[in-house]
Amino acid sequence: MAWPNAGLAHRPSVTGRHGAVASAHPLASLAGLSMLQQGGNAIDAAVAIAAALNVVEPFMSGAGGVGYMNIQVAGQSEPVVLDYIGRAPAAAEPERFDTPDGKDDGILSPLVPGALGGWLMALERFGSLDRATVFAPAIDLAENGFAVTIKGNWFMANSADRLRRWETSTEAYLHNSQTPAPGAILQQKNLARTFQMIVEGGADAFYRGPIAREIARFSQANGGLLTEDDLATYEPSWQTPISVNYRGYDIYCPPLPCSGMQYLQTLKIAEGFDMAAMGQNSAEYIHHLAEAMKLAVADRTTYAPDELAPTDYLLSDGYLAERRRTIDPDQAAYSGGERYTSTKHQEEVLAGSVESIMRESTTHFVAVDAAGNAVSCTQTLGGGFGSGVVHGSTGLSLNNFAHWFDLDPESPNVIAPGKRVEMCLAPSQTWKDGRPFMMVGTPGSFGIMQTTPQMMMNVLDYGFSIQAAIEAPRFRTMTGMELPVEGRIPSGVVEELRRKGHEVQLLDDWTPFVGGGQGIMIDPDSGAFFAGADPRRDGYALAY
Repeated sequence: MAWPNAGLAHRPSVTGRHGAVASAHPLASLAGLSMLQQGGNAIDAAVAIAAALNVVEPFMSGAGGVGYMNIQVAGQSEPVVLDYIGRAPAAAEPERFDTPDGKDDGILSPLVPGALGGWLMALERFGSLDRATVFAPAIDLAENGFAVTIKGNWFMANSADRLRRWETSTEAYLHNSQTPAPGAILQQKNLARTFQMIVEGGADAFYRGPIAREIARFSQANGGLLTEDDLATYEPSWQTPISVNYRGYDIYCPPLPCSGMQYLQTLKIAEGFDMAAMGQNSAEYIHHLAEAMKLAVADRTTYAPDELAPTDYLLSDGYLAERRRTIDPDQAAYSGGERYTSTKHQEEVLAGSVESIMRESTTHFVAVDAAGNAVSCTQTLGGGFGSGVVHGSTGLSLNNFAHWFDLDPESPNVIAPGKRVEMCLAPSQTWKDGRPFMMVGTPGSFGIMQTTPQMMMNVLDYGFSIQAAIEAPRFRTMTGMELPVEGRIPSGVVEELRRKGHEVQLLDDWTPFVGGGQGIMIDPDSGAFFAGADPRRDGYALAY
């Protein structure tokens, strides 16, 4: 297979025929590749990557977080989705949050941590290696330490003040209360012990055993909501993905309340325009795609929190044709923004600022093997280090996903006991002729639903390699007419967008505000793998 624009990347796509992985940290990618080289499959590799990221990228994801895996099992006719999004605690009544900020971080903000349950459920059903083998790289990295990267230091430094509020967090991540410098060795011995207990006791150790008791003890002692019963009653779930066909390719993502419906709608609205003829990242292209995104955002904020929403109708050709006809080719439309409600504080957060980036601390990774198994996974702690609270002696910082609930009683996404939150994580799989062709995804909170279709269209409309598709400049619609764009977008394009009414904000040339994509393509002729990773993070792809 040939890609006419494959040479546009400054990094090469990594190729292999036995297996491939890509994640947001080279040591996590190496952990995944080592599983494949030991005879494991893509599911073993994915769980090894997830556990290693808990150690080397602790500000983004971990066992205390939440996520989705989009899994293709060799020989099956479509992928399956593993949902490990934790529910709100039983005590999560809106009045428990004294201020809107009370759910944003700190001891009140965690949902039930679902990630560990998801990892082990995937491993038990589809993996081929034992827990000791799969967790070995993460345990070694936690026990003996790893060298902090430059970007890792940046992310940690911007969360340091929050970590210092808690003695347990300071002990876990800071050196003498200071952020570890690039090249410093960070050890997490409590986390290593927690992972060893999981190897020995499985999910029971985490949800009904000593780890659960320590999480609940610490939470209750410090005014939190989580209880032993919240943990003991949690189970991940298997789901059927939703999908659309875009220009002959089947795109799969998790069902509602996952927000992925938004990018499926975006693609189908855009399909009615000749996007390829417009030219990649031309003013015409950005305008039409941005307007399609705004329409999809409006539907997502209305319907995604409701699992009984009419998904088939919302993805139907007739409905999306009606939406498409509302797009003015010469004038930007108003957007209500990414959230159903918006507090004054949220409105003042500048797009692309450190604060906005640290609110979107998520990770994406992919793995594939020669037998035909493939995993696309997005998981998160929420903000930087999630709640910012390491719970007792576990070494685990729990998520702050209560932030993604609303307190407005009119919102369909209002927080309530045991409720599932609208989930911005949305890992994709793209199939061609009944076989996997591409997996690509990104962190970025609700920006995930805007970055993901841009990467897909770079491949499907413009023939980019997976690495070029990930590296290409991106944009993101916000509230009103706001349109932040990376600084590599040409000035002439920016001026034309402004003439169409967009309030263009120039971001850095490379910014994690528009995500950190990782992806793999599978050559339909030879079966060879092409893996790509995002330089906006510490992304690294490996294959053999």
